[in-house]
Amino acid sequence: MLRARRLVMTLSAVALAVCAGAATSATAVSARAGTHAGAGAGAGAQKHGFQDCPTLSELPEGADPAKWRCEAMTAVGHLTLGRVDVAIERPLAITFAEGTDDGEFRQVFGAMAAAPLRVRGTPLSITPRYGGYSDFQSDDERRGELDLTFRISGPGVPPGCSIGSVVDPVHLVLRETDPPQVVTPVPLVVAFGVEDSRFEAPRVSGCGRLGPVLDKVLGLPSPVGGNSIELDARVAMRSYGDEVEQSGPGTGS
Repeated sequence: MLRARRLVMTLSAVALAVCAGAATSATAVSARAGTHAGAGAGAGAQKHGFQDCPTLSELPEGADPAKWRCEAMTAVGHLTLGRVDVAIERPLAITFAEGTDDGEFRQVFGAMAAAPLRVRGTPLSITPRYGGYSDFQSDDERRGELDLTFRISGPGVPPGCSIGSVVDPVHLVLRETDPPQVVTPVPLVVAFGVEDSRFEAPRVSGCGRLGPVLDKVLGLPSPVGGNSIELDARVAMRSYGDEVEQSGPGTGS
């Protein structure tokens, strides 16, 4: 209880400092994001493999492995949520499978992993997490859609405290900023850029009595126009047909 009271007092004081230094912080972080984006995306693509791909048994029943592939994406960039303004320098990773089932396009989500992002000027960190919905089929309007929540951690912050929830997540509609370019043909690795600056950021969730204070410190809820995400991404692709060939008949599950 004492730690929670101290954090309330600390965050209340930090809220004033965050408001005063927001413009300077945004400029500095944006510059760093530009410096590290290219190198970070390459390093992430090399480190992140296909270990989190959905297994053959997790694909739709009767799916033809030759018509399905796993995509392993890594991305770095920049995130703004309300008063949170941070560079994503350690790549976040998303893995999923896509293919056709009875002639219809289908997807199976695999996993998402991301490092905590320190909220400048506070003792807090936020960690991007999968929010329960994704659609990575591209069209003329967008590159894909993704729901995220952001786990909040710090002294006295209760478990389960986050920006958004599965019921009320941050919903991204990612639009292309740089067209896809082939990095390597075998295995196929493609690089591209995406962004979204037209999403809302909801209030914190599951934070108990700290909720109103955290909302004030983080500038939440934040309407359209106050939030953005920019990502330089690389996607490595592998056919499930190759997996069956390597494992041999009867062992592809």
